[in-house]
Amino acid sequence: MKITVINGTEKHGVTYRLKEIFLQNFQGADVVQFYLPKDCPSFCIGCTSCFMKGENNCKDFDYTHKIEKSLIESDLIVMTSPAYVMHATGAMKSLLDHLGYRWMPHRPAPEMFGKRAVIITQCLGAGAKSTAKDIKHSLSWWGISKIGMFSGSLMSDIIWDKLTEKKRKKLTKKINKLAVRFSKINYAKPAHTTLITKIKFKFCRLIQKKVRKNGVAGLDNAYWHNNGWLGKSRPWKS
Repeated sequence: MKITVINGTEKHGVTYRLKEIFLQNFQGADVVQFYLPKDCPSFCIGCTSCFMKGENNCKDFDYTHKIEKSLIESDLIVMTSPAYVMHATGAMKSLLDHLGYRWMPHRPAPEMFGKRAVIITQCLGAGAKSTAKDIKHSLSWWGISKIGMFSGSLMSDIIWDKLTEKKRKKLTKKINKLAVRFSKINYAKPAHTTLITKIKFKFCRLIQKKVRKNGVAGLDNAYWHNNGWLGKSRPWKS
């Protein structure tokens, strides 16, 4: 089993500790971790090269390709981020921007439709849930249906060892509960693709069919056509 972890910060704080507790439930797994912004230090500048010319034309392709390759090869994706002003870290947002071409209306990776993902967030007060939604938004539009979310509110301190024992136990129990649920999954079988994911795909398919009918097919449309998705093929049936 392979797990790819994208850490939204290089800081080894509470989010890091919760993630490590989660991973302890997957003994023997091959875990590959990326720490942002170190492993993808540059912002997406909105040049649209990935959309119009192909992702290999991105100025940061050497960084993004390595991360994306690991995501596609993994059985479980874990995304972590503390809440920064009630949302994901800037480094995490930048990576998600870089991978915008993998959204369903463009060129989604067929492998993503059978994957599982877990999002781990925490905050001092409010904002953990909105942070998780930031990340879930991208994951769901990549085609991932099975997404588990952990959100924790500290309410006292931002350092794990300074939290009360009661709070540490509560957070540990909650993250272990999620980990146990995901550790019992048979990863040899692809995740079930939900109805809402299929509806999103159908909507995007209709757009791509109209684009081809109008004779303005570009890189995205050619990708859909070559995968057979404008016909009867579907990524969750591959």
